[in-house]
Amino acid sequence: MFWVRLRSGIILIILAFIAMFMGGRILLTVMFLLSVAAFRELTGASDAGGRKENGKEKTDAASRRKRGLSGLEKVGFAGIILYYGLLFATGQRSFDAVQTGMLFSLVCVFMGCMFVYVFAFPKYQSSQVMAAFFSFFYGPVCLSFIYLTRELGRGQAGERNVIGVYIVWLILISSWGCDTCAYCVGMLIGKHKMSPILSPKKSVEGAVGGVLGSAALGALYGYAMREKLHGDGKVILFFALICGVGALISMVGDLAASAVKRNADLKDYGNLIPGHGGIMDRFDSVIFTAPVIYFMAEFLLS
Repeated sequence: MFWVRLRSGIILIILAFIAMFMGGRILLTVMFLLSVAAFRELTGASDAGGRKENGKEKTDAASRRKRGLSGLEKVGFAGIILYYGLLFATGQRSFDAVQTGMLFSLVCVFMGCMFVYVFAFPKYQSSQVMAAFFSFFYGPVCLSFIYLTRELGRGQAGERNVIGVYIVWLILISSWGCDTCAYCVGMLIGKHKMSPILSPKKSVEGAVGGVLGSAALGALYGYAMREKLHGDGKVILFFALICGVGALISMVGDLAASAVKRNADLKDYGNLIPGHGGIMDRFDSVIFTAPVIYFMAEFLLS
């Protein structure tokens, strides 16, 4: 299992590097595919997937992924196509454009879920409608911020000298760097449990080490990139701050995804990535970190 996990991890890192380096519609297409898988995993772990009908449990945890699409899921998938279609057609032009497209897609998905809820009544419960909307925002929308961060600074003409090509790596540095640093520090000096029920192996000492380690990695990355960004010491400070905050948020994302699995009585969200589970298992912390880093970079470095 270790070698399977290691091999999958290496392949995943290589693919992530290629997609983030290329950016543009290549990265957007990758995010779209990941979003489809993440949405399916989230609805499979919640009532939105139709595991309850008229308030009664229909399937057990092991067979939820084998069912067909519920009406609420169909609305969610249509919303993913709409949202990413808007991003594909317009690209990252301005904060206002992103905000408008996102709000439009969220309203459409909300209205679509309500239509299904009303006209199929009483097939679905209100909790299923909320779970479907939650799954759309949690997975597809939050994942899109990886693409939005990569495209930061692109002008109307689509110039290639965008600041996002440097900022987007802070997402991985803060989330995956935090995981590594927290694990090492926790193994060495971890004594106080941070979340004994959700994740018994995580410690307070490891969390502090993860945040400080990510901030240090961000500072080193900022020092290496300061000339390319035409910045001074502020770039180093900003990168350290962004990675430190991103690391703190990433731990919440990790625990939040674990909580959803616990409620659904699932070990993994899926088996798409050998040794790692599903998209939500591997990108749980990144999904939380990406929006935070996008907005921090938008306001701190603009």
